[in-house]
Amino acid sequence: DIVPEDYIRKQTLVGGERFITPELKEYENKVLGSEEKLKNLEQEVFLQILSSVREESDQLLKTASMLAVVDFLSSLSVVAKRHNYTRPLMVEDCVIDMSEARHPVLERVLAGERFIPTNTYIDMQDSRLLILTGPNMAGKSTYMRQVALIVLMAQTGSFVPASAARIGITDRIFTRIGASDFLSKGQSTFMVEMIEVANIVNNATEKSLIILDEVGRGTSTFDGISIAWALAEHILNRISARTLFATHYNELTELSLIHDGVKNYNVSVREWGDEIIFLRKIEEGPADKSYGIQVARLAGVPDAIIGRAKEVLYNLQNESLNTAGKPKLPGGKAKKRREQLDLFSSAHDAVISEIVNLETDNLTPEEAHSLLIELREKLKS
Repeated sequence: DIVPEDYIRKQTLVGGERFITPELKEYENKVLGSEEKLKNLEQEVFLQILSSVREESDQLLKTASMLAVVDFLSSLSVVAKRHNYTRPLMVEDCVIDMSEARHPVLERVLAGERFIPTNTYIDMQDSRLLILTGPNMAGKSTYMRQVALIVLMAQTGSFVPASAARIGITDRIFTRIGASDFLSKGQSTFMVEMIEVANIVNNATEKSLIILDEVGRGTSTFDGISIAWALAEHILNRISARTLFATHYNELTELSLIHDGVKNYNVSVREWGDEIIFLRKIEEGPADKSYGIQVARLAGVPDAIIGRAKEVLYNLQNESLNTAGKPKLPGGKAKKRREQLDLFSSAHDAVISEIVNLETDNLTPEEAHSLLIELREKLKS
């Protein structure tokens, strides 16, 4: 009796009753229906926007394209001014002439190390094929990538990271850099390498730039040298494209003795005891050796392996042969021989140190002669 007449029983609970009024029911319907109305309204507005955009799509696309060009050019100008780039001279001749060039990315990301600028000169007469030698980690691949990137930047209209640059128009840039395989296709690293080489020789022209890094390393030494040699000759004599060819095969440096247009360059290093220092400079001439064992030591290879590698290298270089006519590898007495070599090296260093510290101005001829005999006896012992 105490419940108002307009209350409608909705639910009976254990401890009471739940009621609803017509006004509340009306609000409930509005709330439940508002979500559906909102979706319909959003769909209607979205379709209206699509229709408007469709009518102006051509103009919008043109505007977006123009803004992209402005964004691109403004970015190039900011980078050029900020990092002291220079305007390259683009010419019809097949030439690449760069002075104090830098890698556009590495010079910015090197932490605590100054990037060493390099010079590059390639033409169609004396220097259209550059053979680049030097140890791993010295910077051969970085240098070649740097040349390719600067050529690409110049042809996009960008200033380039160099003090001066004269670059001939290039139709395409071909690269054979890095090692990978396609297991899903059953292709080994060497197979992938040869497919890339085939693509280069079948499509490159004299206007192209070719970058080759360690071609032939995926097979035996003699096969690798043969393929690399033949490839270099084909590019030089048939295609005549500007080419940078990095290799560990020092035999390829002899191409400069046989063919015109080949120049040898190396990434310079200096030895300091058993260590090597990478100078990051490009110098004319072939590398004197590969420094593979020193690089292995630098990478953290255990001393036992380094010592054994030195012994094997010594026998291979001195052509010590066994009864089968093959290089003789060190046997069980290697450890003793290595200790003897180390002792000799220490004695040798001691004599050198003694000579360096001599006060020659205070020596009489008799004293100098006596000292010379003494040093000779030390070396003999």
